[in-house]
Amino acid sequence: MSDGLSGTLAGNGHRLRQRIYYEDTDFSGVVYHARYLHFLERGRTDYLRCLGVQQGGLALGGHDEGLAFVVRHMDIDFKAPARMDDVVEIGTVPHRVSGAKLVLDQTIERDAALLIQARVTIAVVNALGRPRRLPADIGMRFGLEGLS
Repeated sequence: MSDGLSGTLAGNGHRLRQRIYYEDTDFSGVVYHARYLHFLERGRTDYLRCLGVQQGGLALGGHDEGLAFVVRHMDIDFKAPARMDDVVEIGTVPHRVSGAKLVLDQTIERDAALLIQARVTIAVVNALGRPRRLPADIGMRFGLEGLS
């Protein structure tokens, strides 16, 4: 289900390679801390895309009332910086699916060195912002039976 631009499904998760550009860095050539949120978002979005979940279709009513994924909570541990021209790999692995929440573990690595570690809680909401259960057909795609 991937077009090559969306990374690849790997094991029970997803991997996405990205180059660090000048626009991602501060004056010293180090990635500006807020830019890591962009990379993590790309990893989550492309993971869903590779699983066959089109977020645009969900928002337009693909499940009756229109659904969206929103970040509810995020813990990030900044371990080491990325720099201009680095190629990093964003890893996304499901941790838990329950009701209206999806918890994902994410990493950003450079040459297998861990730069960023994050745990992200995603809520499912309708078009009015009200919590909704993750549709069963989408939840099954994460293959999380038995995870807590």
